[in-house]
Parts: sequence; C-alpha cells; structure tokens
Amino acid sequence: MSNSNKICLVTGASSGIGYAIAQALSKEGYTVIATARREERLRELSAENVHILTGDLTDPTFQDHIDNFTYETFGRCDYLFNCAGTIATGAIEAIDIDQVTAMIQLNVTATFRLTYKLLKRFRQQGSGHVINISSILGTKVRPTAGAYAATKYAMEALSEALRMELAGSNIQVSCIEPGLVMTELHKDWEVHPREAMGIHEPLTTDDIVATIKFILSQPPHVRIPRLMILPKDHQI
Repeated sequence: MSNSNKICLVTGASSGIGYAIAQALSKEGYTVIATARREERLRELSAENVHILTGDLTDPTFQDHIDNFTYETFGRCDYLFNCAGTIATGAIEAIDIDQVTAMIQLNVTATFRLTYKLLKRFRQQGSGHVINISSILGTKVRPTAGAYAATKYAMEALSEALRMELAGSNIQVSCIEPGLVMTELHKDWEVHPREAMGIHEPLTTDDIVATIKFILSQPPHVRIPRLMILPKDHQI
C-alpha cells in the first residue's frame, strides 16, 4: 500500500510534536487527519492530503465526529498518533488542582477513549498502529511533577496491556518516551526546564519525527513497544 493510501489520525496537531508529525507525514504523501482546538494553527498545515477537524478532544461528541469523518470519508485508518496533551506541575501549596484535573481529562480520559474507539475499528479491519507520545516521565518521577508523570504512567500501562492483548495480530501499539523537547509546552513557565535541568541542547520536534519514521519503517514482524529518546544532558 502506497503512503497516499495510508490514513493517519494525529491529535494535538496545532503545535509541537503533533504539528511536526502531521507536517512530516503529509510531505511523505500520507493522508493526514489533523485535529486540535486551534483552527488557525491547523490551517498552517494546508495541503491537499491534510484534512483538519477542529474541536475539543475531551468532548465525546467531537470524538464521534472524528471517528465518523474518518471512516465515512476513507473507510479505514492506519495510524493513530496520540499527541494531544498538556502539563500541570507545582508544589503542594501552589499547584492549581483545576488545571491538574483538566490535564487528566485530556492526557488520560480523552486519550483512552479515542484509543479504544479506534482499536475497535482496527480490530474490524484487521490492522492498525497506535503511536502514543509518552514521556521519560512515564518511566520516572520528579518532585512537583507527580500528577503529570501519573498521566504518562497511565498511558504506558494501557499501551503495554494492549500490546499483550494484541500480540499475534497485525495491530501494533508503540510508546515514544522523549526527554525535554523544545515545544510550546513550557512557554508559560517562569524558569524553562532547559535552564532548571542544565540541558543545553534539548531535543527538537525533528528528532521525534525521525523516531516516528524509524518505527514506521520496520518490517511487519517487528514490534517496538517503547522507544526512549533523550538529549545528551538529560540526567533523570
């Protein structure tokens, strides 16, 4: 099957890793369905093979719209890239619990809902690949970031259980576990993690795209359940 016949659904595609993946896949000739809340940013992906769907991923009605659009338009989906996510951290006295619960709704509840929704479709079509953008904090924790790490641990646990359930089938689940990547994720922080952690050369979204391409290039019998990628100064 040529790239143009492969359908990729990318969440969180208006910025950061999601945007870079959607852009790279479209340039490779894949058909891309890009979803996010910010329509003006999604429109920057404009290409004949990119279809944008604007909405809030935590809204089950929007997820139904994504599912219906994908399968009514193309009749299949080959790749789900779960890139949508946010971060809320802080000391006990300062952390905003409403931001924490909103993070859980997006990083866990919405992601789990969409993953299961697409996996039911993958079961019916007999193939598919879920690629989850996790984090090194899906394998470790640090002070003030426990809630965020918990959302990524949840993603890792689900991914491994699904991998086991799907073993022997043509449906794959992969987790990418980046260290610090330069995106908008930390744009409002008073001290950027680059300075706080002494990381002089963080990863770029191009590094993550290269990792994605490596995973997609593997022969059908190969599985890559987890792949960690770190900048050289990353110590944790």
